[in-house]
Amino acid sequence: MTTWGSRGDVEPLVGLAVALRELGVQVRVSAPPDEDFVRLLGRAGVPHVPLGPTVRSVVANPKPPTGEDAFRLAPALVAARFETLGAAAGESDVLLATGLLPAGARDVAEHHGIPYVYSCFHTYGLPSRHFAPGVRPGTADGAEPTDNRAQWDQDAQRVNALYGEAVARHREALGLPPVDNVRDYVFTEQPWLAADPVLCPSDGLTDFDLVQTGAWILPDDRPLPEDLEAFLGAGAPPVYVGFGSMAAHAPKDAARVSIESARAHGRRLVLASGWAGLAAVDEADDCFVVGEVNQQALFRRVAAVVHHGGAGTTTTASRAGSPQVVVPQIADQPLLAARVAELGIGVAHDGRTPTTESLTDAFATVLDPEVQARAKVVSETIRTDGAMVAAKRLVDVIKGA
Repeated sequence: MTTWGSRGDVEPLVGLAVALRELGVQVRVSAPPDEDFVRLLGRAGVPHVPLGPTVRSVVANPKPPTGEDAFRLAPALVAARFETLGAAAGESDVLLATGLLPAGARDVAEHHGIPYVYSCFHTYGLPSRHFAPGVRPGTADGAEPTDNRAQWDQDAQRVNALYGEAVARHREALGLPPVDNVRDYVFTEQPWLAADPVLCPSDGLTDFDLVQTGAWILPDDRPLPEDLEAFLGAGAPPVYVGFGSMAAHAPKDAARVSIESARAHGRRLVLASGWAGLAAVDEADDCFVVGEVNQQALFRRVAAVVHHGGAGTTTTASRAGSPQVVVPQIADQPLLAARVAELGIGVAHDGRTPTTESLTDAFATVLDPEVQARAKVVSETIRTDGAMVAAKRLVDVIKGA
């Protein structure tokens, strides 16, 4: 299995790997060589095959990656997949790919004559008559259209511009015929959707006959650190604020705004440093800063979760029954924020940069007993068997090969 992306792209594969292992299947995960991911895979005992550059080296800069950066990264990742996966796939029965558009993975599977499965964690980026494509680097032929179908056609052109030349060159070297539409070739005709159907309903929303398995959750039984336990036990449940792998995209002054907003409601705060390096703004004892911890355990102990709207964090908070303030930054995050609000389990913040006033108002909503109760009700509907559902289906793919 392979991915390149943030923790939200890697951890689900580890969850699926653990489920497959329970079925007696040997699994390797080819993923970026970031230390966070090496530790994550090592903790689960899943063999790691390093792929490409670290994600942190690309995204954890003062400014977000540019279009020029994307046009350098795309062919480099294609080359890495042909080399790394090409060496590993010869001993494999199936290749599953996800994360940042995995151009090169299906080509390797085709070369080795093994089945290929593409999976995604949301419907964002899949062609649909219901919504337009997101923004990609590069330009397409002709003026920007207003017609939905024409926009998706241009999206395919942009993907070809990013990945097409590199894919064509490596396919030719393997004696494979050309591919006209890299995006649709990667997606296949039946992608898998590893997302909870309550949080990410998909029926009829895309052009594909999606296989929705439920989210691939990696069970986490690690205890919380003793000092965090002491903080949690020293008063009423605090609020949690964290923006995960968002680095350059993290809201400006997120720590200060969050602390001031929590204090406005008389609440303490657990602040996750994350890749943005968030830190306390003073020496007061009402703010506790954490690094990487067991969110499954922590979110059950807090009054609300403020986050960026990544699929993994949204699922974990929803499953924990904790109301959410989602401050979406990129990609699928606005869609998940809207869904959280639609379900009545939290607030979709208006805009990427909260102020003390806007976040204080959002806290007033999510700390309301009715929203707290609604979050508990919805938590009971979140599926926990998605990884095993996908694992059994993948075994069927192997048996049918």
